[in-house]
Amino acid sequence: MKDHRHKQILDYLKLHNLVTAEELARITGVSDATIRRDLITLDRDGLVYRVHGGVSLNRFVQQQPTTSQKSGQHHAEKSRIGMLAASLVKKGNSLVLDAGTTTLEIAKNLQADNLTVITPDLHIGLFLTNMGRSNVIITGGPTDNKSQSCIGQSCIQMLTSFCPHIVFMACNSFCKDTGVTAPTYEKAQVKQALATLKTRLVLVADSSKYGLSSLYKVCPLELFDVIISDKNLDEQAQAELATLEHTEILLA
Repeated sequence: MKDHRHKQILDYLKLHNLVTAEELARITGVSDATIRRDLITLDRDGLVYRVHGGVSLNRFVQQQPTTSQKSGQHHAEKSRIGMLAASLVKKGNSLVLDAGTTTLEIAKNLQADNLTVITPDLHIGLFLTNMGRSNVIITGGPTDNKSQSCIGQSCIQMLTSFCPHIVFMACNSFCKDTGVTAPTYEKAQVKQALATLKTRLVLVADSSKYGLSSLYKVCPLELFDVIISDKNLDEQAQAELATLEHTEILLA
């Protein structure tokens, strides 16, 4: 029974890069306590990597999950991060919202008036356009099918032509040693362009993404003025981030 359940877990993780213990308990039909014991065993055997709020096959994020896959993961944490991040935006600001489900939560929580929002994310652009309260600029360029966002040189040239008050970057993986990383070259290029803008740079990422790394390097964490995560970030991770001398760490 246990061996069969372990195989179920590993097979599910091959199709879903990062999942919660509750999700695994549901698909295997056992209690949360049982699934957590299974994950401890699998982690000890080096078959999975546990982070607060989730589990992955290992530390390396090989593929970019789709927007639909990400939207149901860690929604409560992303919502709190979105509320906190949106509170940094003031009336009349111009801002860039990177593509992602966490930055979509920022868009949903924007309260300030007379904003100009620049984004490569089609979902964010459509949401804010329907709201009708902000001046919305979508970067254009070819689209990435998984994230439904713009990529490529046209997108990058558009982004680098602006001088916004604040940039919110999202990510699939971040840690003290490797900084922000991305699973595709195209997404890494867009984020690298955001990191070059001479403005206030804010990273928004829930705690399940800390300690993970992907193939393509974006930028070191020292580059950010603010990093916003959630209170599930463990003590070791908080201690590592606290060593960033000029970066403010906020936990939602």
